[in-house]
Amino acid sequence: MHHFQYRNNDLYCEETGVADIAEEVKTPFYLYSYATLNRHFKAFDDPFQGISHLICFSVKSNSNLAILRLFANQGSGMDIVSGGELYRSLKSGVPPDKIVYSGVGKTPEDMDYALSSGILMFNTESEQELVRLDEHAKVLGVKAGVAVRVNPDIDPLTHPYISTGLKENKFGIDIKKSIDQYRIAARLDNLVIKGISCHIGSQLTSVSPFVDALGRLKELMNRLEDNGIQVNYLDLGGGLGITYEEEKPPLPDEYAAAIKEGLGETGLTLILEPGRVITGNAGILVTRVLYTKLTGGKKFIIVDAAMNDLIRPSLYGSYHRIQPVRTTGGGKIRADIVGPICESGDFLAKDREIDPLSPGDLIAVMSAGAYGFTMSSNYNSRPRVAEVMVKGDRYYIIRKREMHEDLVRGEMIPDFLL
Repeated sequence: MHHFQYRNNDLYCEETGVADIAEEVKTPFYLYSYATLNRHFKAFDDPFQGISHLICFSVKSNSNLAILRLFANQGSGMDIVSGGELYRSLKSGVPPDKIVYSGVGKTPEDMDYALSSGILMFNTESEQELVRLDEHAKVLGVKAGVAVRVNPDIDPLTHPYISTGLKENKFGIDIKKSIDQYRIAARLDNLVIKGISCHIGSQLTSVSPFVDALGRLKELMNRLEDNGIQVNYLDLGGGLGITYEEEKPPLPDEYAAAIKEGLGETGLTLILEPGRVITGNAGILVTRVLYTKLTGGKKFIIVDAAMNDLIRPSLYGSYHRIQPVRTTGGGKIRADIVGPICESGDFLAKDREIDPLSPGDLIAVMSAGAYGFTMSSNYNSRPRVAEVMVKGDRYYIIRKREMHEDLVRGEMIPDFLL
């Protein structure tokens, strides 16, 4: 459930009219509901009460400081994939011992930053990474907590670009060979083996791939015990999907029940890395119609948001529901909703049945709270948009809209060109 609802034909976020915000903030902008974010976090976390667990929110899905702080206030840790995400997490008040560092390409500088910060553990992805991490931990005089991210070769039944648990994906280590990585880690003096890690993909709409992966991880845990290697954490990753169109993903309590049953009495602390399932339907992208036109019998609605603001439709062919901020109750038209960028791939929706729209009308691109702003760019030298959070009948700007001078910050013209 989310808190974007119509009242007398006008779209509201909680108790605040979206059109009123647009009048003052201007478009385009991302809009988040505090009540929805709060509700979704609790809806995911509460079903795991009764077992030892740690929620580590996936920072890559939405990295705004205000949103990270909201979750930190709920006791959340963070799942990070870069030094920048570590900086954001610490800046938002997350204790470092609730942070896990994933990703296949950790740089030496980012390793040092994470080691010096005292994070919980690194989800390692190769033998070379283990060796390098050991070397850096030795220089800094610390111990690095590690898990090996294993690839269980489970088909997550999702888009191939966001599938991460098949043997042809770049992520993780073949689960059949992972025991060798643990033996290497056990021999390295500056590493402390803490857990097993796995992440099979994103936007999963069935529980069965998670349960299958969990079964294989438990088999690995038994093999590790036979080799005298003890783990305390089982990181099952994230990936639970949301409804964009007609998908019917399991509810968090169904997901939790299946995981708890599959986990059994292991005594391990379960780490979960939700992202989209918490923030996806808690945010929208608000944009204004610039022009409409008919070309070769095809209708186009040209808006002021573009693929640089929300790239998922162009990158994945992803569906986002499009709603008018004010409904008119008239008939429907079929059109492409496109942006100003000079690319044919610049669209938010194609051949979509929508309400008739005119220049100046506002529309809401729904389910944009995850992988929206975090994947945005300055392509075509477009300033990145504002981010706004509503709490009740008030709204707060949680990121200012970029200005033109922000586009050239850090750039310089060398003397020989002057």
